[in-house]
Amino acid sequence: MTLTADRPVVLIAEELAPSALEVLADDFDVRHVDGTDRAALLSALADAEAVIVRSATRINAEAIAAAPKLKVAARAGVGLDNVEVSAATARGVMVVNAPTSNIVSAAEQAVTLLLAVARNTASANASLKAGQWKRSKYTGVEICGKTVGIVGLGRIGVLFAQRMAAFGVRLIAYDPYIQPARAAALGVRLVGLDELLRESDFISIHLPKTPETIGLIGAKELAQAKPGVRVINAARGGLVDEQALADAIADGRVAGAGVDVFAKEPCTESPLFGLDKVIVTPHLGASTAEAQDKAGLAVARSVKLALQGEFVPDAVNVQTGGVVAEDVRPLLPLAEKLGRVFTALAGGIAASVTVEVRGEVVANDVSVLRLAATKGLFAHVVEEQVTYVNAPLLAADRGLEVGLTTSPEGGAYDTLVVVRGAKPSGRVVSVAGTFVSSPRETAKLTELDGYDLDLAADGVLVFFRYSDRPGIVGAVGSILGTSGVNIASMQVSRREVGGEALMTLTVDSPVSAEALARAAEAIGATAWSTVDLSAE
Repeated sequence: MTLTADRPVVLIAEELAPSALEVLADDFDVRHVDGTDRAALLSALADAEAVIVRSATRINAEAIAAAPKLKVAARAGVGLDNVEVSAATARGVMVVNAPTSNIVSAAEQAVTLLLAVARNTASANASLKAGQWKRSKYTGVEICGKTVGIVGLGRIGVLFAQRMAAFGVRLIAYDPYIQPARAAALGVRLVGLDELLRESDFISIHLPKTPETIGLIGAKELAQAKPGVRVINAARGGLVDEQALADAIADGRVAGAGVDVFAKEPCTESPLFGLDKVIVTPHLGASTAEAQDKAGLAVARSVKLALQGEFVPDAVNVQTGGVVAEDVRPLLPLAEKLGRVFTALAGGIAASVTVEVRGEVVANDVSVLRLAATKGLFAHVVEEQVTYVNAPLLAADRGLEVGLTTSPEGGAYDTLVVVRGAKPSGRVVSVAGTFVSSPRETAKLTELDGYDLDLAADGVLVFFRYSDRPGIVGAVGSILGTSGVNIASMQVSRREVGGEALMTLTVDSPVSAEALARAAEAIGATAWSTVDLSAE
């Protein structure tokens, strides 16, 4: 008699669709546990080579330590708030999710809210069920012939645009990270945010939540908006100032709103809740049977691929050990950070980007550094989690080409990585850095747009470009101080006295867009930006 080896254990910590379980049943020992019962979860993890969760189960360092055989942790959904990716990566555990499982549902939710707001559907429904027949009170507006402004033309924004096109609308969009030709191919005209506000009859938000996008639509923007505009937010809470939106509706400037997401969730109190012209839903963007099934199926397939040693398309922390040379490996986080800084300095998408690698390290295969830099370029730009796997696809979707050049000559540094690109306007943006191992391992920025630097590539960085003159340092420090932001270090670079200068600050906490704009105005800055390089 031939003995069969034990099958790998896949632990299911929350409910999955039957179709997802079928994917795993033939090849694995599928076990179930209540992931919210912490003691039971930790005990069950002892034998697991894979664990699948939704949103209620926490897979943190403690859980990973309890799972000595664990090879893959899967989240059947888009976000990874309940999975500690850094702890998994440190242990060599692959993390996967289902980044596109809910994009259709999210786009459809935005369309649903727009239609309902246009026709006063919710209020009319409540009125009729209360025994009132008030047709004239709930007269709405047609969508055909109107201008729909889309703030954020990522995957969900594109799906929303495609669906709205069928209504015979004019589509405009604000997204500094997409090429005009790509937008034109979708039938969308790219405009600035101010123009979008002035022209749109409907505005739908489809952005990730970052320090730069929080409060993007506030009192100032709503005051600029076309009278009678209707605002839809089914993306992330906090992108639209809820109090400002409620005030604008009460004043009559905004005709209505559809809101699926809130700054703090769960949300049971909001200034929007008392307004008849507002339709609110409890974050239902991904709450469809199809989205839940897609998520379960996607991660089940990823788990199967991972445990069989195959390529996993939805891996979040693809492990490169064994493929990347030892000399190249420390440059991966540096290249990614340079990509982030480049995007912050450029303030939008470039027409093309080149990653330059210089020094003796080019004797190795350094092509992975282009991948790392591309990951950094989109890290704080798109809605989904950016990985080594999807970064090239995100670049292709936006018409961005990322090239690679190498040279054995590193100049003043043993190794230098440069990310350089030209914006559609022709302006060239560049950022360079190196990695030093002594006295401690540190990634450093060495140059920004031709200005020399010697700065650790870590923490929250703020940049101001301005005309060199006395009093600038004090003015910036005063404004940031009154905003509760502490300056850890500061460097000023210039080419000549009285000429253009670059101030680079490392601060202890993120700087609000309002404080950044006030500081820029106070010193007459010609350009300013901020980027968070803290470890994620």
